[in-house]
Amino acid sequence: MRILGAVAFVHLLNDLVQAMLPSIYPMLKAQFGLSFTQVGLITLTFQCTASLLQPWIGLYTDRRPLPFLLPLGMCFTLVGVLMLALVDSFATLLVASALIGVGSSTFHPEASRVARLASGGRFGFAQSLFQVGGNVGSALGPLLAAAVIVGRGQGNIAWFALLTLLAIVVLVRVSRWHSGHLAGPARKAVAPAGPPLTRGRVVGALAVLAMLVFSKYVYMSSLSSYYTFYLIDRFALSVGSAQLYLFLFLAAVAAGTFAGGPIGDRVGRKRVIWISILGAAPCTLLLPYVDLFWTGVLSVVIGFVISSAFSAIVVFAQELVPGKVGMIAGIFFGLMFGVSGIGAAAMGHIADVAGIAYVYKLCSYLPLLGVLTVLLPHIEQPASVAGRA
Repeated sequence: MRILGAVAFVHLLNDLVQAMLPSIYPMLKAQFGLSFTQVGLITLTFQCTASLLQPWIGLYTDRRPLPFLLPLGMCFTLVGVLMLALVDSFATLLVASALIGVGSSTFHPEASRVARLASGGRFGFAQSLFQVGGNVGSALGPLLAAAVIVGRGQGNIAWFALLTLLAIVVLVRVSRWHSGHLAGPARKAVAPAGPPLTRGRVVGALAVLAMLVFSKYVYMSSLSSYYTFYLIDRFALSVGSAQLYLFLFLAAVAAGTFAGGPIGDRVGRKRVIWISILGAAPCTLLLPYVDLFWTGVLSVVIGFVISSAFSAIVVFAQELVPGKVGMIAGIFFGLMFGVSGIGAAAMGHIADVAGIAYVYKLCSYLPLLGVLTVLLPHIEQPASVAGRA
């Protein structure tokens, strides 16, 4: 629990710093005269560097573990945050965003591996605890950005570098534990056998999981990147008030993420995936047509329901391909960042052409792709076996 708590805490700090970036988009848009398309390109740059490296880092470290890659990667985030406080052009904004993304790409696959190593067999719980740290950080990011940066100037972004330094210190301690763990007999443990499925069936199941991640995170990107703009445009809220609504949504995401893993350990991950993605569809379809009060209520419900799937998806995929924990974590975290970035860029262009409200009408149909869950195989272990894993 000490190690799980440590990686979850650093995930909180990591994602808090990342959440700061979209939280200050309105300030950057005004200061640099950006279009919605350029705002989307900032997200795309960050998400691409955060996604493209992750599977390769995970694959490499599955074969040659590098425990101290965790604090080293966080140093890229530190440089990116300091650059963000000082840049004076759109091009340098992109470079700073890219560096923060590189830090994220080294953190997620390795930290996910550490969480699984420290899980004691409760893989869903460990993945949820790790993931909820990130979600809490994402929820706190807009509040801290509103308190420290908005209305006080770009230079105040540098205060977030202190959080990154704290993350580096904690990760050095986690890396020492990981190094000691690798030196012990656990490294010689035989990887568990996979489910009795053909290679084609496994590849098909991974493709379905990828489509579910696509539907989930393109929709989530519409809320995390443009929700404040939508509330300001439709309901004439101030930036501070809009960020409070964003905080409520992100807090619901954190709660849903924490609930999803343990429930998946008990009732089966496939059931959680079913309920999470397809179950959010009625709320997403209603959201573009309701008033401010119900917009807040529905966004909280959507955040809680739709976020419960990711831990279940990652563990489901790791059970499909045992022995490749880092690679699978890298693929799915990378896919999460990649589709979010591409979706943000595309939605920014749509918002410039058709208006921000149209984005939410268009994206409201994405959770209907949750019906693809019917194509996933049944690979759940009995509860008694899972408890002894």
